Amino acid sequence: MRRVFLPLVAGTFFFAGFLAGVSKTISGEDEYSYIKLFTDVLKIVKENYVENPSIKDLIYGALGGMVSSLDPFSAFFPPDRYEEFMEETEGEFGGIGIEISMEKGRPIVVAPIEGTPAFKEGLRAGDIIIAVDGEDTFGKTLMEIVRKIRGKPGTKVRLTIMRRGVDKPFSVEITRDIIKIESVKYTSYEGIGYVKVTQFQHHTSRDLKKAIKDLLSRGVKGIILDLRNNPGGLLSEAVKVSDLFIPEGKLIVYTKGRRNEERFYAKEPAVVPPGMPVVVLINRGSASASEIVSGALQDHGRA
Repeated sequence: MRRVFLPLVAGTFFFAGFLAGVSKTISGEDEYSYIKLFTDVLKIVKENYVENPSIKDLIYGALGGMVSSLDPFSAFFPPDRYEEFMEETEGEFGGIGIEISMEKGRPIVVAPIEGTPAFKEGLRAGDIIIAVDGEDTFGKTLMEIVRKIRGKPGTKVRLTIMRRGVDKPFSVEITRDIIKIESVKYTSYEGIGYVKVTQFQHHTSRDLKKAIKDLLSRGVKGIILDLRNNPGGLLSEAVKVSDLFIPEGKLIVYTKGRRNEERFYAKEPAVVPPGMPVVVLINRGSASASEIVSGALQDHGRA
Protein backbone atom coordinates (compact mmCIF):
# COMPACT_ATOMS: atom_id res chain seq x y z
CA MET A 1 0.00 0.00 0.00
CA ARG A 2 2.82 2.43 0.86
CA ARG A 3 4.45 1.92 -2.52
CA VAL A 4 1.36 3.37 -4.18
CA PHE A 5 0.25 5.99 -1.68
CA LEU A 6 3.49 7.80 -0.80
CA PRO A 7 4.61 8.63 -4.36
CA LEU A 8 1.14 10.00 -5.06
CA VAL A 9 1.39 12.32 -2.07
CA ALA A 10 4.86 13.45 -3.08
CA GLY A 11 3.69 14.09 -6.61
CA THR A 12 0.80 16.16 -5.35
CA PHE A 13 3.04 18.49 -3.34
CA PHE A 14 5.54 18.73 -6.18
CA PHE A 15 2.82 19.85 -8.56
CA ALA A 16 1.28 22.16 -5.98
CA GLY A 17 4.69 23.83 -5.69
CA PHE A 18 4.60 24.64 -9.37
CA LEU A 19 1.16 26.24 -8.99
CA ALA A 20 2.17 28.19 -5.89
CA GLY A 21 5.14 29.60 -7.79
CA VAL A 22 2.95 30.69 -10.68
CA SER A 23 0.29 32.24 -8.44
CA LYS A 24 2.84 34.61 -6.87
CA THR A 25 2.99 36.51 -10.17
CA ILE A 26 -0.64 37.69 -9.74
CA SER A 27 -1.43 40.91 -7.93
CA GLY A 28 -4.90 42.32 -7.27
CA GLU A 29 -7.72 41.45 -9.67
CA ASP A 30 -5.91 41.81 -12.98
CA GLU A 31 -7.99 39.61 -15.30
CA TYR A 32 -5.19 39.23 -17.80
CA SER A 33 -2.92 37.87 -15.08
CA TYR A 34 -5.47 35.17 -14.36
CA ILE A 35 -5.60 34.29 -18.03
CA LYS A 36 -1.82 34.03 -17.97
CA LEU A 37 -2.12 31.81 -14.90
CA PHE A 38 -4.44 29.53 -16.85
CA THR A 39 -2.05 29.23 -19.78
CA ASP A 40 0.91 28.71 -17.41
CA VAL A 41 -0.88 25.88 -15.60
CA LEU A 42 -1.91 24.38 -18.93
CA LYS A 43 1.73 24.40 -20.02
CA ILE A 44 2.91 22.86 -16.73
CA VAL A 45 0.33 20.07 -16.96
CA LYS A 46 1.15 19.39 -20.58
CA GLU A 47 4.91 19.22 -19.95
CA ASN A 48 5.06 17.52 -16.54
CA TYR A 49 2.07 15.22 -16.11
CA VAL A 50 2.98 11.53 -16.05
CA GLU A 51 1.03 10.95 -19.26
CA ASN A 52 0.60 13.15 -22.32
CA PRO A 53 -2.88 14.65 -21.88
CA SER A 54 -5.02 15.86 -24.76
CA ILE A 55 -5.18 19.66 -25.01
CA LYS A 56 -8.82 19.32 -26.07
CA ASP A 57 -9.67 17.31 -22.95
CA LEU A 58 -7.83 19.76 -20.72
CA ILE A 59 -9.58 22.80 -22.22
CA TYR A 60 -13.02 21.13 -22.18
CA GLY A 61 -12.44 20.07 -18.57
CA ALA A 62 -11.43 23.59 -17.60
CA LEU A 63 -14.46 25.09 -19.36
CA GLY A 64 -16.76 22.58 -17.69
CA GLY A 65 -15.35 23.43 -14.27
CA MET A 66 -15.57 27.15 -14.95
CA VAL A 67 -19.24 27.08 -15.98
CA SER A 68 -20.35 24.60 -13.30
CA SER A 69 -18.79 26.84 -10.62
CA LEU A 70 -21.36 29.54 -11.42
CA ASP A 71 -24.40 27.70 -10.04
CA PRO A 72 -25.89 24.16 -10.00
CA PHE A 73 -27.88 24.79 -13.19
CA SER A 74 -25.17 26.02 -15.58
CA ALA A 75 -23.26 23.57 -17.76
CA PHE A 76 -20.80 23.57 -20.66
CA PHE A 77 -21.82 21.33 -23.56
CA PRO A 78 -19.09 19.95 -25.82
CA PRO A 79 -20.34 19.24 -29.35
CA ASP A 80 -21.21 15.58 -28.64
CA ARG A 81 -23.17 16.48 -25.49
CA TYR A 82 -25.01 19.23 -27.36
CA GLU A 83 -26.02 16.75 -30.07
CA GLU A 84 -27.33 14.36 -27.42
CA PHE A 85 -29.27 17.18 -25.77
CA MET A 86 -30.88 18.10 -29.09
CA GLU A 87 -31.79 14.44 -29.67
CA GLU A 88 -33.51 14.37 -26.29
CA THR A 89 -35.57 17.46 -27.08
CA GLU A 90 -36.71 15.76 -30.30
CA GLY A 91 -38.22 13.03 -28.13
CA GLU A 92 -36.16 9.95 -29.03
CA PHE A 93 -32.89 8.65 -27.63
CA GLY A 94 -31.31 5.46 -26.32
CA GLY A 95 -31.13 4.78 -22.59
CA ILE A 96 -33.25 3.88 -19.57
CA GLY A 97 -35.35 7.05 -19.34
CA ILE A 98 -34.21 9.20 -16.43
CA GLU A 99 -33.37 12.86 -16.09
CA ILE A 100 -30.39 13.36 -13.76
CA SER A 101 -28.44 16.27 -12.34
CA MET A 102 -25.41 16.57 -10.06
CA GLU A 103 -25.64 17.25 -6.33
CA LYS A 104 -22.65 17.19 -3.97
CA GLY A 105 -20.55 15.23 -6.46
CA ARG A 106 -23.19 12.56 -7.08
CA PRO A 107 -25.82 12.07 -9.81
CA ILE A 108 -29.34 12.43 -8.49
CA VAL A 109 -32.54 11.45 -10.29
CA VAL A 110 -34.60 14.53 -11.12
CA ALA A 111 -37.38 12.36 -12.50
CA PRO A 112 -37.93 9.03 -14.24
CA ILE A 113 -39.73 9.53 -17.54
CA GLU A 114 -43.12 7.88 -17.49
CA GLY A 115 -43.39 4.62 -19.42
CA THR A 116 -39.62 4.05 -19.68
CA PRO A 117 -37.55 1.16 -18.21
CA ALA A 118 -36.41 3.34 -15.29
CA PHE A 119 -40.00 4.26 -14.48
CA LYS A 120 -41.13 0.61 -14.66
CA GLU A 121 -38.29 -0.49 -12.36
CA GLY A 122 -39.41 2.01 -9.72
CA LEU A 123 -36.69 4.68 -9.77
CA ARG A 124 -37.86 7.84 -8.00
CA ALA A 125 -37.07 11.54 -8.00
CA GLY A 126 -34.38 12.14 -5.38
CA ASP A 127 -32.70 8.73 -5.78
CA ILE A 128 -28.91 9.11 -5.59
CA ILE A 129 -26.94 6.94 -8.03
CA ILE A 130 -23.80 5.94 -6.13
CA ALA A 131 -22.52 3.41 -8.70
CA VAL A 132 -23.09 2.33 -12.31
CA ASP A 133 -22.18 -1.30 -13.05
CA GLY A 134 -20.20 -1.34 -9.81
CA GLU A 135 -18.16 1.78 -10.61
CA ASP A 136 -18.37 4.60 -8.08
CA THR A 137 -19.96 7.77 -9.48
CA PHE A 138 -18.35 10.21 -7.05
CA GLY A 139 -16.16 12.73 -8.83
CA LYS A 140 -17.39 11.74 -12.29
CA THR A 141 -18.83 14.37 -14.63
CA LEU A 142 -22.49 14.31 -15.55
CA MET A 143 -21.59 13.41 -19.13
CA GLU A 144 -19.42 10.47 -18.04
CA ILE A 145 -22.27 9.06 -15.99
CA VAL A 146 -24.84 9.57 -18.76
CA ARG A 147 -22.61 7.73 -21.22
CA LYS A 148 -22.22 4.78 -18.84
CA ILE A 149 -25.96 4.54 -18.27
CA ARG A 150 -26.84 4.75 -21.96
CA GLY A 151 -26.10 1.92 -24.34
CA LYS A 152 -27.38 -0.50 -26.93
CA PRO A 153 -31.07 -1.43 -26.56
CA GLY A 154 -31.47 -4.86 -24.99
CA THR A 155 -28.32 -4.63 -22.88
CA LYS A 156 -28.48 -4.23 -19.11
CA VAL A 157 -27.10 -1.65 -16.73
CA ARG A 158 -26.92 -2.02 -12.95
CA LEU A 159 -27.45 1.07 -10.81
CA THR A 160 -26.68 1.20 -7.10
CA ILE A 161 -29.16 3.52 -5.44
CA MET A 162 -29.24 5.40 -2.14
CA ARG A 163 -32.82 6.37 -1.29
CA ARG A 164 -34.12 8.49 1.55
CA GLY A 165 -35.87 6.31 4.12
CA VAL A 166 -33.99 3.15 3.07
CA ASP A 167 -31.19 2.10 5.43
CA LYS A 168 -28.81 0.57 2.89
CA PRO A 169 -27.96 1.13 -0.80
CA PHE A 170 -29.63 -1.32 -3.17
CA SER A 171 -29.06 -2.31 -6.78
CA VAL A 172 -31.48 -2.18 -9.69
CA GLU A 173 -30.77 -3.91 -13.00
CA ILE A 174 -32.45 -2.18 -15.92
CA THR A 175 -32.65 -3.26 -19.55
CA ARG A 176 -31.89 -0.42 -21.93
CA ASP A 177 -34.33 0.50 -24.66
CA ILE A 178 -34.98 3.14 -27.30
CA ILE A 179 -36.69 5.91 -25.38
CA LYS A 180 -39.51 7.39 -27.41
CA ILE A 181 -41.37 10.02 -25.51
CA GLU A 182 -44.85 11.24 -26.28
CA SER A 183 -44.72 14.47 -24.38
CA VAL A 184 -48.51 14.94 -24.29
CA LYS A 185 -51.11 12.36 -23.27
CA TYR A 186 -54.72 13.15 -22.45
CA THR A 187 -58.15 11.79 -21.65
CA SER A 188 -61.44 12.93 -20.13
CA TYR A 189 -63.54 11.59 -17.29
CA GLU A 190 -66.94 12.78 -16.10
CA GLY A 191 -66.61 16.17 -17.75
CA ILE A 192 -63.02 16.85 -16.66
CA GLY A 193 -60.11 16.91 -19.08
CA TYR A 194 -56.82 15.41 -17.95
CA VAL A 195 -53.54 16.23 -19.74
CA LYS A 196 -50.16 14.76 -18.83
CA VAL A 197 -47.08 16.61 -20.12
CA THR A 198 -43.93 14.52 -19.59
CA GLN A 199 -41.33 16.89 -21.09
CA PHE A 200 -41.10 20.18 -22.93
CA GLN A 201 -39.88 19.16 -26.40
CA HIS A 202 -39.94 20.95 -29.74
CA HIS A 203 -43.58 20.12 -30.48
CA THR A 204 -45.08 19.97 -26.99
CA SER A 205 -47.09 23.19 -27.27
CA ARG A 206 -48.45 22.14 -30.68
CA ASP A 207 -49.54 18.73 -29.37
CA LEU A 208 -50.98 20.25 -26.19
CA LYS A 209 -53.00 22.74 -28.20
CA LYS A 210 -54.53 19.89 -30.22
CA ALA A 211 -55.28 17.98 -27.03
CA ILE A 212 -57.01 20.95 -25.39
CA LYS A 213 -59.11 21.65 -28.47
CA ASP A 214 -60.22 18.02 -28.60
CA LEU A 215 -61.12 18.08 -24.90
CA LEU A 216 -63.10 21.28 -25.37
CA SER A 217 -64.99 19.68 -28.24
CA ARG A 218 -66.00 16.92 -25.80
CA GLY A 219 -67.56 19.56 -23.57
CA VAL A 220 -65.23 19.33 -20.57
CA LYS A 221 -65.89 21.77 -17.73
CA GLY A 222 -62.35 21.92 -16.36
CA ILE A 223 -58.80 20.82 -17.10
CA ILE A 224 -56.16 19.09 -14.99
CA LEU A 225 -52.61 19.78 -16.24
CA ASP A 226 -50.29 17.13 -14.80
CA LEU A 227 -46.63 18.21 -14.63
CA ARG A 228 -45.54 15.71 -11.98
CA ASN A 229 -42.09 14.24 -12.65
CA ASN A 230 -41.69 16.54 -15.65
CA PRO A 231 -37.98 17.50 -15.58
CA GLY A 232 -38.43 20.45 -17.96
CA GLY A 233 -36.94 21.10 -21.37
CA LEU A 234 -37.08 24.03 -23.75
CA LEU A 235 -37.80 27.53 -22.44
CA SER A 236 -39.49 28.43 -25.73
CA GLU A 237 -41.98 25.59 -25.27
CA ALA A 238 -42.67 26.56 -21.65
CA VAL A 239 -43.63 30.03 -22.91
CA LYS A 240 -45.85 28.62 -25.69
CA VAL A 241 -47.57 26.20 -23.31
CA SER A 242 -48.28 29.01 -20.84
CA ASP A 243 -49.66 31.07 -23.73
CA LEU A 244 -52.45 28.48 -24.15
CA PHE A 245 -53.83 29.36 -20.70
CA ILE A 246 -52.87 33.00 -20.08
CA PRO A 247 -54.62 36.04 -21.61
CA GLU A 248 -52.88 37.78 -24.50
CA GLY A 249 -50.35 40.42 -23.48
CA LYS A 250 -49.69 39.07 -19.98
CA LEU A 251 -46.12 38.49 -18.79
CA ILE A 252 -45.19 34.81 -18.64
CA VAL A 253 -41.55 34.90 -17.55
CA TYR A 254 -38.46 37.04 -17.83
CA THR A 255 -34.76 36.28 -17.85
CA LYS A 256 -32.33 38.72 -16.32
CA GLY A 257 -28.61 38.84 -16.90
CA ARG A 258 -25.99 41.29 -15.74
CA ARG A 259 -26.74 43.68 -18.60
CA ASN A 260 -29.82 42.46 -20.43
CA GLU A 261 -33.33 41.49 -19.50
CA GLU A 262 -35.68 39.58 -21.79
CA ARG A 263 -39.41 39.39 -21.20
CA PHE A 264 -41.77 36.81 -22.67
CA TYR A 265 -45.46 37.68 -23.05
CA ALA A 266 -48.52 35.73 -24.14
CA LYS A 267 -48.83 36.52 -27.84
CA GLU A 268 -52.19 34.95 -28.66
CA PRO A 269 -55.60 34.67 -27.02
CA ALA A 270 -55.76 31.77 -24.58
CA VAL A 271 -57.06 28.49 -26.00
CA VAL A 272 -58.50 27.52 -22.61
CA PRO A 273 -61.55 29.75 -21.94
CA PRO A 274 -60.83 32.41 -19.26
CA GLY A 275 -63.45 31.16 -16.82
CA MET A 276 -62.66 27.46 -17.07
CA PRO A 277 -61.16 25.95 -13.89
CA VAL A 278 -57.58 24.69 -14.28
CA VAL A 279 -55.66 22.54 -11.78
CA VAL A 280 -51.89 22.03 -12.14
CA LEU A 281 -50.29 19.00 -10.48
CA ILE A 282 -46.60 19.21 -9.51
CA ASN A 283 -44.21 17.35 -7.23
CA ARG A 284 -40.52 17.20 -6.39
CA GLY A 285 -39.77 15.89 -9.87
CA SER A 286 -41.29 18.97 -11.54
CA ALA A 287 -38.41 21.22 -12.56
CA SER A 288 -37.22 23.91 -14.95
CA ALA A 289 -39.87 24.54 -17.62
CA SER A 290 -42.51 22.87 -15.41
CA GLU A 291 -41.86 25.48 -12.73
CA ILE A 292 -42.16 28.29 -15.27
CA VAL A 293 -45.56 27.07 -16.49
CA SER A 294 -47.01 26.33 -13.04
CA GLY A 295 -45.71 29.64 -11.68
CA ALA A 296 -47.09 31.67 -14.59
CA LEU A 297 -50.53 30.08 -14.32
CA GLN A 298 -50.60 30.66 -10.57
CA ASP A 299 -49.41 34.27 -10.86
CA HIS A 300 -52.23 35.09 -13.29
CA GLY A 301 -54.89 33.25 -11.32
CA ARG A 302 -55.37 30.55 -13.93
CA ALA A 303 -54.55 27.64 -11.63
